[in-house]
Amino acid sequence: MNSLPISRRRLGALTMATGVGSFLNGAQAQFRVEVTGVGTRQIPVAIAKFRGEDQAGQALATIIRSNLERSGFFKGLDNTANLDETSQPAMGEWRSQAADALVAGSVSRLADGRFDVRYKLWDVVRGTDLGGRSDVVAAGDVRLAAHRASDYVYEKLTGEKGVFATRIAYVTKAGRQFSLRVTDADGEGGQVALNSAEPIISPSWSPDGRELAYVSFEKQKAVVYAQVIATGQRRELANFRGTNSAPAWAPDGQSLAVTLSREGGSQIFMLNRQGEVQRRLTSSGAIDTESTFAPDGKQIYFVSDRGGSPQIYRMPVSGGNAERVTFSGGYNISPAISPDGRNLAYISRIGGAFRLHVMDLGSGSVKAITETNDDERPSFSPNGRLIVYASRAQGRDVLMTTTVDGRIKARLASTNVDVREPVWGPYGR
Repeated sequence: MNSLPISRRRLGALTMATGVGSFLNGAQAQFRVEVTGVGTRQIPVAIAKFRGEDQAGQALATIIRSNLERSGFFKGLDNTANLDETSQPAMGEWRSQAADALVAGSVSRLADGRFDVRYKLWDVVRGTDLGGRSDVVAAGDVRLAAHRASDYVYEKLTGEKGVFATRIAYVTKAGRQFSLRVTDADGEGGQVALNSAEPIISPSWSPDGRELAYVSFEKQKAVVYAQVIATGQRRELANFRGTNSAPAWAPDGQSLAVTLSREGGSQIFMLNRQGEVQRRLTSSGAIDTESTFAPDGKQIYFVSDRGGSPQIYRMPVSGGNAERVTFSGGYNISPAISPDGRNLAYISRIGGAFRLHVMDLGSGSVKAITETNDDERPSFSPNGRLIVYASRAQGRDVLMTTTVDGRIKARLASTNVDVREPVWGPYGR
């Protein structure tokens, strides 16, 4: 069990030139969203093609539809309507087409090169105008405007905050080249935070979304770094004797849990933002790793083989005894806690298959929500409604999202790179 800190594909990847902060070449990681499954209730919503979207170089209506369908709450309706935010749609006609809601808008280029993206939402059932917005963005942020429009529609129709304008981080592998990428929540756009000929693993967002901590092997050993996303500036957090792995930010952003072997074995230590060791958190003869904090910061969940096989435990951050959390299955790893603290997502080995499971921490009930064989690294969206994870399909490493009940899944399908190690960022950009 001495490979516990490294997942199956991570282990396979460990077999110097480094570039920081270069922009993502879209041709290197082109995604398409493939949504499957049926929710218990989906709101039928018609999204008209935005007037002028062709000149903006982004299919805003398609982006919005893909976002809403991926959430599991909406069903996009096909239409060829010629509408924009100034239109007065005939609600009866839209009701006859089984639409519950309608979105229309426009995009126009301003004299300074920016784009003005406008949209409006109608409740077709009640025949009411639910309002709209104008979002003036730089030319490179038209996709972001579409994500913000998606969030507006989502919140107006569900009462909950959307997550489409948030970001994810993940690692790609093309040949022998590894890249840490920061992109929109659908896997598109964004930038390359780090290029390396050596593996990059375990990215972790700071609570304010400004930094990523991760493990890089560019020095021929596992070293933990923290990097400011906007500038590319980075610093070593942990380069102690032995291995340094599995960083996890505390909710206050002032400390991190990191697995270190500096004192023998692999144990969890608390570090401050400068990488100074504050204290040792676990003291066992086992391998303790893959930490994640409860939302209130008072407890930490982690993986340990102290009982003979990898299982998930929790303990107070202030110190104390660890209690076992997972009992179903003989191999459970990669814990992730939902933002409300109610659900635990993790990977469990079922026979020879590694599948995503979700546990209700209140009742202890567990549900397998995938039927794939090689799932990895779940991470909750900031609203707790979706989970992003890595899996394998048609011989490639891919990213997937799923609703927490497993009913709606979306594959973020990359055409020419393997994609792994996803982690969903917080609100804000």
